[in-house]
This record gives sequence, C-alpha cells and structure tokens, in this order.
Amino acid sequence: VQLQASGGGFTQAGGSLRLSCAVSGRALRTTTMAWFRRAPGKEREFVAGIMWRGGTTNYADSVKGRFTISRDNAKNTVYLQMNSLKPEDTADYYCAADPRLNMRVPAYNYWGKGTLVTVSS
Repeated sequence: VQLQASGGGFTQAGGSLRLSCAVSGRALRTTTMAWFRRAPGKEREFVAGIMWRGGTTNYADSVKGRFTISRDNAKNTVYLQMNSLKPEDTADYYCAADPRLNMRVPAYNYWGKGTLVTVSS
C-alpha cells in the first residue's frame, strides 16, 4: 500500500488549500484514514480522520469549523480542505491509513510522505 500526499503550498492567512492523499496498491475500503501534521519543533499531531465505510469524521479542536476531510471511493483518495488558514497551521502534513489504535494516535500501518503547508501572517 502506498499513500501519495499532494497539494501543499504557500498562502497568506485567511487563504485556502486542499490536500489530497491517493491510495494505491490495495483498496482500503474498510479502514480509517487520517491527516496529521508536524510543525517545526513540535510533536506530530492529529488533524482529522475519516472512516472509509460510513464516512464518520473526527477533527482536532484547533481545526474544527475550518478544515473538512472527505473521501472519494472511486478515486481511492482522501482530501483535506483547509479554509481560513492561520500561521499556526504551518506544518508538514501527512496522510495515514489503517490505525492500530484510536484514530487520533499516530500509530498507523501506512504513512505517506509529508507535504508542506506554509501560511504567512
């Protein structure tokens, strides 16, 4: 299984970006996928997660109301729409699939490479 994240970039505060995570190698139709981020000098933290079957979502309090996670079954892709971005959202963003524990814990069987999001003030 391979996860390919894309969509990172640079924007000013208040702007929007959409991240994509394409899954290849095997369909993960019965698992959970999530986005994590790691800011410079900080630990990796949970951002948002979605259960592939049923579409139940979960968000970190810091992004609730601004970010939306979604999935496209046909494309085997998960998205993270990020609106009203803040400088504190600046980080490397990672997608992950198939958690070993609670979806908020960064213990997943599959990880993509990070995609950098930079938000200027």
